Amino acid sequence: MAATLTPEEKETLITRNLQEVLGQDNLRAILKERDLKIYWGTATTGKPHIAYFVPMSKVADFLKAGCEVTILFADLHAYLDNMKAPWSLLQERTKYYEAVIKAMLTSLGVPLDKLRFVRGTDYQLSKEYTLDVYRLSSVVTQHDAKKAGAEVVKQVEHPLMSGILYPGLQALDEEYLKVDAQFGGVDQRKIFTFAEKYLPQLGYSKRIHLMNPMIPGLAGGKMSSSEEDSKIDLLDSAAKVKSKIKKAFCEPGNIEDNGLLKFVKHVIYPMFREGEVFTVPRKPDFGGDMMFAEYDKLEACFAAQELHPGDLKAAVEGYINRLLEPIRKSFDTDFYRELTERAYPAPTKAGKQPAGAKPQPTSNASAAAGAAGENTPDKLELKVGQILDAIKHPDADSLCVLTVDIGGGERKSIVSNLVAHYTLEQLRERLVVVLTNMKASKIRGVESEGLVLYAAGADKCEALAVPEGSKVGERIIVEGFDNTGNPVPALNPKKKVWDRIQAELRTGAEGEALWKDFALMTLNGDRVTSSLPGCSIK
Repeated sequence: MAATLTPEEKETLITRNLQEVLGQDNLRAILKERDLKIYWGTATTGKPHIAYFVPMSKVADFLKAGCEVTILFADLHAYLDNMKAPWSLLQERTKYYEAVIKAMLTSLGVPLDKLRFVRGTDYQLSKEYTLDVYRLSSVVTQHDAKKAGAEVVKQVEHPLMSGILYPGLQALDEEYLKVDAQFGGVDQRKIFTFAEKYLPQLGYSKRIHLMNPMIPGLAGGKMSSSEEDSKIDLLDSAAKVKSKIKKAFCEPGNIEDNGLLKFVKHVIYPMFREGEVFTVPRKPDFGGDMMFAEYDKLEACFAAQELHPGDLKAAVEGYINRLLEPIRKSFDTDFYRELTERAYPAPTKAGKQPAGAKPQPTSNASAAAGAAGENTPDKLELKVGQILDAIKHPDADSLCVLTVDIGGGERKSIVSNLVAHYTLEQLRERLVVVLTNMKASKIRGVESEGLVLYAAGADKCEALAVPEGSKVGERIIVEGFDNTGNPVPALNPKKKVWDRIQAELRTGAEGEALWKDFALMTLNGDRVTSSLPGCSIK
């Protein structure tokens, strides 16, 4: 198909449905000479969901236009993002991403012969790349680096260096991948303009930048892996798709914050073959099927409330299942089921570790334990924290207020009763185990945003000891209940999940921290301990 297209037709395919193009004159000049070279990057962290069809729809357009497309798996960026997952897990996720992206593009009906996949670590650890990072740091101001990352890097009072370096690394990727253009969401715009300003200062050419709009999720707002009802997994069954579409936000006449309509515009219409129209199936009693050859007419009909939200939902459900069915079939093999399990391990029975994790001995009691449930410790987000400051509670002598660094530039204010067993000076700089997904609440008038876990003996309490060599922000899991591959929502105090889990937390005969008979440990298998055996943990 691409060989028969004119440069103008290729430009139309490349730029349709984009929100903005920077460097369109350069784009036209290149297309008159040869096909465009484009890259799109993604960090291999959360599990890809249906929103990935939005960039994949544009990647499909690029391939149809004859572009050479590089997909960058930013594994180094993913690892440096607060070190949320070990290398072994990221390697499996890179394999999963490649497999699922190929399946998505095949579902969209595009050839893959001009598509290549690259891992960031294939070149980002080289001598040349590292030297360019240093060269870039010598000309970039701190102000410009922070401004460039404002939309995509979490903004905190004390940012990590990685967040300041991030825009520069992404800019250098354009040169080292030898591309003409970078594609991304409009939230990347400040990074793109940063690259246009600073790459020429290193002697490299300014690239073209292609930006997709941000579309709302099914629940309204951004489609997110951490909001289950906001996204549809690529391997969800037809029944799950129906359930999630049924819950989708679809207010009559609302065309702005409507994830279903935006998905139709950016994914479903672009996949149509010539002559195909969007069909809304309806019973004859309700007027029969409605057909829309153009998206604008569909949107206008919905805005005028001539199309019922229930009918739109039913139509979108059918098209989504059409997209997902080839992916379900391709992943319905032992090989891909095992790959999915390795890349995104569900909380499992004790003794079963993520790929590459240090094996741990398992007791008969833990071997007999059940898998994850409503009140199991995969619901907890535990991290290594460092107490930066400790002061007396203004209204309670038995309490203190701790300022705790939990990594990623994030700090939490935590009210604790440890002041009854430590001086304020002894608490400062101490590494502790912090429960970080507690809903904030006021304790004697002071807001507390988490818990510092401690062993509670009859006459003494002691903060749990983190393993030697642990880093601030490092995740602590309960053996066999690894939840690092999935978002951990805030605990709902009304459901008393923490209370039920905490009732089973204790120290063993040798002071090892346990939930039932499962050890609290780092992702490397190093265990959390206490010098107080046989105590409850609070």
